[in-house]
Amino acid sequence: MSTNRRITLIFGGFMFAVAAAFYPILFYPLAHKDEYKEIQKVNRAGINQADVQPAGVKIWSDPFKPKS
Repeated sequence: MSTNRRITLIFGGFMFAVAAAFYPILFYPLAHKDEYKEIQKVNRAGINQADVQPAGVKIWSDPFKPKS
């Protein structure tokens, strides 16, 4: 195997590993927004935002809500 081919395979393998690591972090949530909305409804049920939020910090809102 030539040196150039080996370097190409190593670099390609590294890029594949990086892409495989970032898929569940970045791309899966973007493709499955409805699933994450439902998870957040369950996780945030019964939480009073004013009690949890530190003083002087803006109260968090729905990150999926369209900006108008």
